[in-house]
Amino acid sequence: MTVPLTIEQAAERAGVEPAYLLRLRELGIVPGAGDAFSDGDVRRALTARSLEGAGIPLDVLGDAIRRGALNLNFLDSEAYERFAGLCDETFQQVSDRTDVPVELLMAIRESIGMAQPLPDDRMREDELEVVPFLELQMASGFRTPAIERLLRVTGDATRRISEQEAAWWRSEVIEPAMAAGKGADEIADPEFSDKISPLAEHAIVSLYHAQQAREWTANIIGGFEQLMAKEGIHSRLERPPAICFLDITGYTRLTQEMGDEAAAELAATVARLVQRNSVQHGGKPIKWLGDGVMFYFDHPGPGVRAALQMAEAIPAAGLPPVHVGMSSGPVLFQEGDYFGQTVNLSARIADYARPGEVLVTRSVVEASDEPDIGFREIGPVDLKGVAGSTELLLAHQT
Repeated sequence: MTVPLTIEQAAERAGVEPAYLLRLRELGIVPGAGDAFSDGDVRRALTARSLEGAGIPLDVLGDAIRRGALNLNFLDSEAYERFAGLCDETFQQVSDRTDVPVELLMAIRESIGMAQPLPDDRMREDELEVVPFLELQMASGFRTPAIERLLRVTGDATRRISEQEAAWWRSEVIEPAMAAGKGADEIADPEFSDKISPLAEHAIVSLYHAQQAREWTANIIGGFEQLMAKEGIHSRLERPPAICFLDITGYTRLTQEMGDEAAAELAATVARLVQRNSVQHGGKPIKWLGDGVMFYFDHPGPGVRAALQMAEAIPAAGLPPVHVGMSSGPVLFQEGDYFGQTVNLSARIADYARPGEVLVTRSVVEASDEPDIGFREIGPVDLKGVAGSTELLLAHQT
């Protein structure tokens, strides 16, 4: 059973004065009477303060709730426990206690997408839960820039998930309920919310674990590749396979701007084009990666031909231009995916290529004997995440 909060405790967690809570109770925004408050009441205060900051007067909000036009009772649901209150420590105090730099602690709030706090601002309860993770990394000698980079990327990724989740809830729950003329207390079924929230969290964590397994596998394989190279153990393949990355400039943004039906048709068009062109030349699409596709080709030469044809066919179908990177060399296969330095290098080359370009490594050129395909030297270039310079060539029809 949840222990009731005093007015002082509730006000501190909501970051408001006790008098503010009393006013919310007088207006009917926070139900009940006396000095006992619940976690749901803290969330009501946080929501009321947000609505007030958005320009909605508290008396107007209270009137709408009393008339039944609005309802905040859903905030009592366990699903909304993630609406965190403020803790009793500031960023600076937590920094002094843990030896985590205060700038790194403040980056937690920034990574969520909120405004940069001040050292003397109080931390939120959910932010405080991130601190032990940072503290262990600092104690283990991890570099601060690396810690902050992971923190910001994690914040950005979870923000994108949350945005899509909110859009999904809006389109599948809120808008249909509003169109059906349901009242404020009928829009969301609290029982359904309590059921689906833990299932959604479990699904997200499971997908995250699957992604972790893949990336950890890549690290393991990469480590073995480096050890084998150090010991002089190299692949003896006469004609190694090729990995190709094809990115469509702005594809994700384009599909987001289109309606669902048009986006689905566009995706089907791209799928047909890449499937047909790759298979015709002894290749296969391995997976979709945001704005592009990863391919595996048994032989580099036909792979280059397929890449050039796709680079021509995709814009001809009304899509943005593509940029392609291809490398040839040993690759390791596990559970439907390919790993190794050849894969990583191809992805970096695709990032470097300009729209409309098909860039390849010297190893691809040496293994290619396709007629009517030429290569123009770009020169040695420095690719992000790749040690040393990489010699690249531009593939073209002759």
